[in-house]
Amino acid sequence: MTTDGSTAPPPSTAISSSTRGATVRRAAAASFIGNFIEWFDYASYGYLAVVIGKVFFPESDSSVQLMSTFAVFAMSFLLRPVGAVVWGAWGDRFGRRWALSWSILIMSGSTFLIAFLPGYSMIGLGAAVLLLLLRLVQGFSASGEYAGAGTFLAEYAPAGRRGLYTCLVPASTATGLLAGSTLVALLHWLLDDASMESWGWRIPFLLAGPLGIIGRYIRVHLEDSPAFQEMNAQLEAASGPSRRTPVLDVLSRHGRTVAIAFGVSCLNAVGFYLLLSYMPTYLQEEIGIGEGISNLLTSTMLCGYISSVFLMGHFSDTVGRRTMLIGACVAFIALSVPLFWIMEGGNIWVILACELLFAVILTANDGTLATFLAESFPTEVRYSGFALSFNTANALLGGTAPFLATWLISVTGSPLAPAVYLSVVALAALGAMIVAPERSDADLTAFIQEGPKSPACTSSH
Repeated sequence: MTTDGSTAPPPSTAISSSTRGATVRRAAAASFIGNFIEWFDYASYGYLAVVIGKVFFPESDSSVQLMSTFAVFAMSFLLRPVGAVVWGAWGDRFGRRWALSWSILIMSGSTFLIAFLPGYSMIGLGAAVLLLLLRLVQGFSASGEYAGAGTFLAEYAPAGRRGLYTCLVPASTATGLLAGSTLVALLHWLLDDASMESWGWRIPFLLAGPLGIIGRYIRVHLEDSPAFQEMNAQLEAASGPSRRTPVLDVLSRHGRTVAIAFGVSCLNAVGFYLLLSYMPTYLQEEIGIGEGISNLLTSTMLCGYISSVFLMGHFSDTVGRRTMLIGACVAFIALSVPLFWIMEGGNIWVILACELLFAVILTANDGTLATFLAESFPTEVRYSGFALSFNTANALLGGTAPFLATWLISVTGSPLAPAVYLSVVALAALGAMIVAPERSDADLTAFIQEGPKSPACTSSH
């Protein structure tokens, strides 16, 4: 019996050759929809930042309102490391499916409730407090999504095509951003400012409710990954059901791997939020591009991202994860400042070309990262190791990226400040990647930790 009462098939017959393709497709759909909802929410919040600032904060300087909005966005990441510990432990003990089916329910529910919040004009600062509370719940539950989906897909995918399959996770995040930016652009086109501030901004958050129910349904009707089923069968055959402590195990036995994974994840955290979430605001506030055009440029960038991420996932299967991730670090170090400087000219077509080049560089990192993190840890602690390293990086550097970018520009007076910040983070990630091992050929199904001296344990370092 599984933890939710259903009966799982024996590991040896869980996925037969005749049904494997259909099962992998269902696993892909289950992984896709949760990340889609998460990033649809982030896109809606980021692209509606100016409107949300006016709704939830007192009238003041527009830059203060904007920084307040991004401060709430950043604070919503405070619970990510806590969520990583909780969801990672649940995912490693009770199963990937169990954790993912609950995380999507809580995440979509908290996002849905944002649509019903009153504004500052009705209850004063209480509106901002309620917004922050729901963002905190959303951040806690979302911390199980990316890591869980990446772990789930990596364990289902054929070894030789693991990078291609697992890059569906970043593709789903970009698709969510694209859907969010497209909807916000459509709302701005259809509604005047007064309508947007009174009710139009609520529409994207309302959509999270039905999407979450659909995602939950898909996940609870899917078998757990072959690697998790095989691990449970071996552990129970050896010593019966055990009360494992995945988070303590991953920190005590795989601390070096966690540190490397955190360092590598920092580039994704800053690059993704800076280039795909904050960019419309940057174009509007620093370069003077109109709201509609800036959102259209970023939507085109997202299309380029989605198109190239699968190609990069395929390349990671061919040349290895280290080569792809190191190449992305070097490209960001060399090109971030020049590309931001070129965009200062304000030519729409030049800006679009720069954004598309940024998208390709970012996918070299993002299309590889989820697979790299899943391959870095043994099955017993894979969810925990992935979630802890990835979400800690996002809590410290990802959620704060729009706020820091706005602050750095205000302090230095230079619109190139975000590019310098991105280059510095890329340099740190490069240092982590240089000492990281190549594990592209790892057999995730057989990679099971048996003790502190076992080959499986030592091989994870």
